[in-house]
Amino acid sequence: MNIIKKPTWDISSSEVTPEELFNKRRTFLKLGAASLVASGALIEALAKENIPVPNLQYLKDKNINNLKLNTYEQITTYNNFYEFTTSKNGVKDMAHTLKTDNWEIEIDGLVEKPMKIQLDDLTKNFSIEERIYRFRCVEGWSMVVPWNGFSLASLIKFAKPLSSAKYIRFETKYDEEMFPDQSRGVFASIDYPYVEGLRMDEAMNELSFMATGLYGSTLPNQNGAPLRLVVPWKYGFKSIKSISKISFVDKEPLNTWQRSNKREYGFFANVNPNVDHPRWSQKKERVLGKFLKQKTLMYNGYEKEVAHIYAGMDLRKFI
Repeated sequence: MNIIKKPTWDISSSEVTPEELFNKRRTFLKLGAASLVASGALIEALAKENIPVPNLQYLKDKNINNLKLNTYEQITTYNNFYEFTTSKNGVKDMAHTLKTDNWEIEIDGLVEKPMKIQLDDLTKNFSIEERIYRFRCVEGWSMVVPWNGFSLASLIKFAKPLSSAKYIRFETKYDEEMFPDQSRGVFASIDYPYVEGLRMDEAMNELSFMATGLYGSTLPNQNGAPLRLVVPWKYGFKSIKSISKISFVDKEPLNTWQRSNKREYGFFANVNPNVDHPRWSQKKERVLGKFLKQKTLMYNGYEKEVAHIYAGMDLRKFI
């Protein structure tokens, strides 16, 4: 008998979901509704009931109790996406201009064979899974999201970077018709397209994830459709949305917020309750839907999985 050892962050769905809701989920399983391509109507119905969609796996740090999913409505109606608007509640109503059909991804830089590939063709190369992650914004709010997609490590292996590639650079699509603020420029200091980056060891970490959906359905426009990065131990602005270009480079990419205001934003942006942002304390956070704040965890609760990456680094200097 083969026994597969689970990662430290892998738990059963019954530990995440209240028992009565979990029992309802098992009913859906028996009805054959566990597919990740569940219909939009089913997704909406489950979300309204606060019942997570049956999925492949749930992830969280076992040491943290009572981790509960935010509702589909909460996750999709409170978003930062400045390419549309500065209003978190207004993004959903403006994001209809984003067209995701025939979305193309360019992979270039220090790789064996640079390419342009349709997203649908790209995702065929990976196993789609679901992961529940904490999401922590540098502004002091947070939520718990069930993403579905594939590991960033699998994409890196597919791209076959050269040994000289030390970083991976991501770029949001530039299209002024789809993203009104790219031409309007509410933030004069933001130089579009939006850029983010990771060091290669960060990118290869098992937690780094490329999301194509949430709650078992396709990714809503306001949440970064059709492809976004999710790095749960970092502040949310690192999880770049609507990716159209991925480059492998040998020098640290200058990310958008670092370029905009290097005094307030660094390259790493790891969640650290011991280092405040100049405008926001990082000691506590407000989970969407809750009144009282809770303590923020080092690396957003993923210290066991990622702390070794930064061993010996001055975490106050390398923010």
